[in-house]
Amino acid sequence: MAQGRAAIQALRMQCTAQSIDLVAMAKPRGLASYKLLAMDMDSTVISIECLDEVADFCGKKAEVASITEAAMRGEITDYAESLRRRVAFLKGLSTDALQSVLTERLRLNPGAKELVAAAKAAGLHCLLVSGGFQPFTGHVAQTLGFDEIHCNRLGMENGKLTGEVVGPIVDGDAKQAAVLKAASALGIDASQQAIAIGDGANDLPMMTQVHLSLAYRAKPVVANQAALQFNFAELDSLLDCLKESA
Repeated sequence: MAQGRAAIQALRMQCTAQSIDLVAMAKPRGLASYKLLAMDMDSTVISIECLDEVADFCGKKAEVASITEAAMRGEITDYAESLRRRVAFLKGLSTDALQSVLTERLRLNPGAKELVAAAKAAGLHCLLVSGGFQPFTGHVAQTLGFDEIHCNRLGMENGKLTGEVVGPIVDGDAKQAAVLKAASALGIDASQQAIAIGDGANDLPMMTQVHLSLAYRAKPVVANQAALQFNFAELDSLLDCLKESA
């Protein structure tokens, strides 16, 4: 077994050098054999970290982005506190910045639309579970047709951001709970019929609960623990992996 893993890792390194993703699956299953798809939003479904981009409008992008990066790498273990620290930089910023980021900077990652469309066509319940914020999650969910959203909310007052997070924070534990709750509502076992896709350390709790986890352009701490990792392939390439073996 150890020799097999070592061989796969050696081959993966060779493929990476040529910008190719290696996928090794013992027994591929069809997409329709799953019933739940859970996806992170920032840097997974979309190409940006929304909070970092909002911070750009008050000259604090570098400070916020450095905390985001450390949290996603797993170097900051208290995700909720890291989120509060980042949001605090935004105090007093006009809420117009949110709309500017949404219309000018938010872009879907390649293959996101096709993957969610295929999942819905196959009968999967699609869950957007994000440490990010409204209105970005609402826009993405409506655009792609997600069935359910779990996300955070920014405090707003008199057209300005308060620098606070409103309500319970969606961290790694909350993401895991959302996936398990959705699976329970569907009457399925997440460890057998769910897929989760993410890129940061706060995605690991939900990814450990599902049958198939995909690390997309992910931090090493995530890629090393996921069943599959895409560093070059587009999101809908997952559909090529979800075909029943002959």
